[in-house]
Amino acid sequence: MADFILSNFITILTIINVPLAIVVMFMERRNVGVTWAWLMVLLFLPAVGFVVYLIFGQNLSKKKLYKLNKRTKETLAAMVEQQRREFHDHRIVFNDDAAEQHADLICMNLTSGFALYTQNNHVDIYTNGPDKFEALFADIERATHHIHLMYYIVHNDGLGNRLVDALTAKAKQGVKVRFLVDDIGSSMLKREFFHRLVAAGGEVAYFFPSKIPYLNIRVNYRNHRKLVIIDGQIGYIGGFNVGDEYMGLNKRFGFWRDTHLRITGYAVLQMQAHYMFDWNLASHTSFSREVLGLFPPAASTGTTGIQIVSSGPDQTLEQIKNAYIKMIHSAKKSIYMQTPYFIPDESLLNALKMAVLSGIDVRIMLPSKPDHKMVYWATFSYLGELLEEGMKCYLYEKGFLHAKALVVDGSIATVGTANVDIRSFKLNFEVNAILYDTGTAMRLKQIFEEDMLDCTELTYEQYKRRSKLERFRESCVRLLSPIL
Repeated sequence: MADFILSNFITILTIINVPLAIVVMFMERRNVGVTWAWLMVLLFLPAVGFVVYLIFGQNLSKKKLYKLNKRTKETLAAMVEQQRREFHDHRIVFNDDAAEQHADLICMNLTSGFALYTQNNHVDIYTNGPDKFEALFADIERATHHIHLMYYIVHNDGLGNRLVDALTAKAKQGVKVRFLVDDIGSSMLKREFFHRLVAAGGEVAYFFPSKIPYLNIRVNYRNHRKLVIIDGQIGYIGGFNVGDEYMGLNKRFGFWRDTHLRITGYAVLQMQAHYMFDWNLASHTSFSREVLGLFPPAASTGTTGIQIVSSGPDQTLEQIKNAYIKMIHSAKKSIYMQTPYFIPDESLLNALKMAVLSGIDVRIMLPSKPDHKMVYWATFSYLGELLEEGMKCYLYEKGFLHAKALVVDGSIATVGTANVDIRSFKLNFEVNAILYDTGTAMRLKQIFEEDMLDCTELTYEQYKRRSKLERFRESCVRLLSPIL
């Protein structure tokens, strides 16, 4: 029997692979690109590929993860409908004339993502770890009611311990502290790390945790959001996680260039709502008895218009990607994009191509050094199509570029947690702030131009000089880009 199996091993694997391929085709039938990518995995890794699929390819799109009670649903629906009527009847008085030109984008986000539009906000921009975390620690020190934190990666190092110590001190003072971390992003973090915070009265929850230590089969569908809400008055959103590397202390990466926002105003209440939904999904405790204290009247601190837009694999529409495409199509002069990874789907790639061909100044900034080689190779496979048409590409040399920002015409911008790749747009839980304010957008455009001084431009002529090995490697990895 053993001799028969060995002599017919390939035939047996092929027979096993056929029903497995049918299962993949059935489960991924709504996305042709993803289906073909998984079939490639099955072809080159017979049988084993299906195990990989079970780990990386679970489909959550049909599952209603966020179960809202009737009262919450009715309240949200009423708020959205009221604002939709105000837009329809032209009763919105815009603080910035440029924002009015993007009323269609605001309505799209409002209708498809329940992203209410507020314009009494103030925004501070941080581009390095020391400045961002010093501001955060100062706000934590002044907290009086609650501190809510959500990070994808938390490290047990100098910064991580300093943060937990500060939170523990506030918990001892009676401030309600909740900390939500992703179980995969922070997979190396032992539960004991938070013991002192929990002992002081704080709460900690893990997003999609595994019941088996150090083995989580939900590698996809991670909570990649980074949010901090303090007293319902101050909100932080952007790309920084928690660890010494984000302070520029990691020799491999050196200076860590990221973009993070500190927001005050009514937009913070939207951030609070997103936090509550994620916490209720991950934790055994809920906010049901504390709602009033979590949504205090927000002071009118500024004039910046903001929408907080979220997306995730539980949604049928890719809200953040759609917002990117809508912003790109609205461009008249310039599109400045910063992202550590660039793996666009066909719709986003075509939007950028159309912009370049229309004579718009399209610039993309990427890190010059990779942190994930396969993703970096896939990124370069897409650049050629845009460089050939006239797009400008800049490779950041000063350190590692992790910023996730898009600025259009210096009048509208978005900053958040989503990378420009299929994983962020479709597979992960993400959140972005869309900023309808010329002053803020111009500041982000200026930051991009300042970063260009630390970049090397990648021209199409240089791109064409890549070796045959590099081209072959990029072509192979591109086939798997829908699932990277």
